[in-house]
Amino acid sequence: MKMAEAEEESSKPLFAGLSDVSISEDITVEGEITVPMGSQSQEEDYSTLDEPVKDTILRDLKAVGKKFVHVMYPKKSTALLRDWDLWGPLVLCVTLALMLQGGSANSKEEGGPQFAEVFVIIWFGAVVITLNSKLLGGTISFFQSLCVLGYCILPLTVAMLVCRLVLLGGLTMATFIIRLVVVISMFAWSTVASTAFLADSQPPNRKALAVYPIFLFYFVISWMILTFTPSS
Repeated sequence: MKMAEAEEESSKPLFAGLSDVSISEDITVEGEITVPMGSQSQEEDYSTLDEPVKDTILRDLKAVGKKFVHVMYPKKSTALLRDWDLWGPLVLCVTLALMLQGGSANSKEEGGPQFAEVFVIIWFGAVVITLNSKLLGGTISFFQSLCVLGYCILPLTVAMLVCRLVLLGGLTMATFIIRLVVVISMFAWSTVASTAFLADSQPPNRKALAVYPIFLFYFVISWMILTFTPSS
């Protein structure tokens, strides 16, 4: 008898009773239902390596322009420390060296070394200040410090341009006073702007030791601008 019942049960379909089960429409389904999406579009996977050269140049120019604005309106910010670059300092250094070239030269052959001297003085001074900052325990990187020091030459570059224009009126006492006021103002501007970005990266008890070389660095450049006289 038991064998017959077992054979009868085994002959039934495996899910025979499920057809009689009904699900009420009032039952709510909880959870998130997501539809699998395909791969991301080509625009989302777009890399800066694939962008046109024009877009890359425009983006870099905008970044350099923003850093110039931060230097002209100095305040405690990490704008120059974040996303550092050396394009701006290079342009300012070359521009300043070109304007200082030929100040005491009597011939074109003597003008070449002057450009190299100014270029080396600016970059060598910036490297020395950066090394001094690192040895004192500064928290910023080597190239971040070079970036700040280079961009903060902008006021002195403007001072050099103004002095060149003033010197068109000749070497008089009035022009010297104007140049002196402009150079002192721009020297103070460069010093304040650089310390606003670099001072907080130094230990509190060593800030004076870090600021003093910066003061000398911009003082030397200011003295070169003030003593510049066009060659006759």
